[in-house]
Amino acid sequence: MGRVLSKKEQGSHNNFDAFHFLQKYGSLLLFFTLIIANVLFTNNFLKLSSLWNMLLQVFPVMLISMGITLVIATGGIDISVGSTMALVSMVVTKLIIQQNMSIAPAIVIAITIGLSYGMFNGFFISKFKIQPIIVTLILMIAGRGIAQVLNNGVIISFYNNDFANLGVYRIGGVVPVQTVIMLIVITATYFIVSKTVLGVYIEAVGDNKNAAVLSGINEVLTIIFVYVFCSLLVGVASVFETSRLCSADPNNIGKLIELDCIAAVAVGGTKMTGGKSKVIGTVIGALIMQLITTTINMNNIQYEFSLVIKSLLIVSVLYIQKEKGRR
Repeated sequence: MGRVLSKKEQGSHNNFDAFHFLQKYGSLLLFFTLIIANVLFTNNFLKLSSLWNMLLQVFPVMLISMGITLVIATGGIDISVGSTMALVSMVVTKLIIQQNMSIAPAIVIAITIGLSYGMFNGFFISKFKIQPIIVTLILMIAGRGIAQVLNNGVIISFYNNDFANLGVYRIGGVVPVQTVIMLIVITATYFIVSKTVLGVYIEAVGDNKNAAVLSGINEVLTIIFVYVFCSLLVGVASVFETSRLCSADPNNIGKLIELDCIAAVAVGGTKMTGGKSKVIGTVIGALIMQLITTTINMNNIQYEFSLVIKSLLIVSVLYIQKEKGRR
């Protein structure tokens, strides 16, 4: 015969269920709440043009969040992604607009240079055991400075050329090319995490680095991979965002994008302490970040409110994760 629980134990058990529910379904609940609220109160929210526009705007956050999901799964963090965007944006635009280089080689060169940021982060974090927040902070500050130096902080604008057309290209004249790229990147990231040995290594390193090393996992290469992979996705996002905006602005492109990306990963259920990654959860999280921005913009609310809301959301998610960990 089972033991009868006291009222205190019953209350604790009920709290556990509440936190478990929020952790498991909280992001979906918030996502659908935002959808319903916008349908009811935001004019033209369901217009096809508005939906396509939201997908275009979420594109950089979605791609970069995929990379940051793997970074956080190893127990790391990357706050230099905005600076990497600025570097790639300036390099590709200078090569195409000022040096008259063909688009394809210019993109390859720019993204390859952007990968150096990821290599820098991964190498110093894994080899010298420097805290990820410190290493990526270096490039967050100095990295954007490098991008600004490339053209003395001056914006490079361009119109009516093949590079500008890339950012607005629609497959079949309907579907933005960015939508297809998002689906490919999400699928590839999910495959890495759930279907490959590399995915096991990534989560093992984040769960317990010492145990991972003792089991034969190459911690250095694993960590370098996730930071380089993240930089690759940042580079792709930067190229298409620069093309869509028809300008390379070293001062503002990618500014504070790390806030949206980290929030998307956290809201999606990936633990900030590492060890487990939830790719589909990150997709929902990125859409939530964009819905918050869209709600603010389409209802003529001051943009800064969205930053406050997103920050509070991150704090709430971290609190739920912490409480869940205690139970």
